Amino acid sequence: MVGTRRQQAIRKALRALAPGIPLADAEAVLARAGRAQMKALPPSTALWLALGAHVRHSHTEYDRLLAEGYERDAARFFVADAIDDVLSGWGCQRSILDEEDAGEGAEQPP
Repeated sequence: MVGTRRQQAIRKALRALAPGIPLADAEAVLARAGRAQMKALPPSTALWLALGAHVRHSHTEYDRLLAEGYERDAARFFVADAIDDVLSGWGCQRSILDEEDAGEGAEQPP
């Protein structure tokens, strides 16, 4: 494999978490997971946060809701099911709704 051990670990986590993700989406998620602000996080956590953020911004009405004046938490609430639908379509068995119920949703970057 090419890349640092961290990059390899993030790619491996993506293949395990969302095996059906389209290539263009995978590339965007990997780039987001590799950002400087993610470096302090374990690779699997950085990948999960990047995956959720990518789907939220690229596959839902989240940004439109923000532009209409919705607060961040309200906009996230309204798109949560759509995010899970996309993730499920990519073979992901994990749900962002479980994370938010556990109070972990606040860790996700905007």
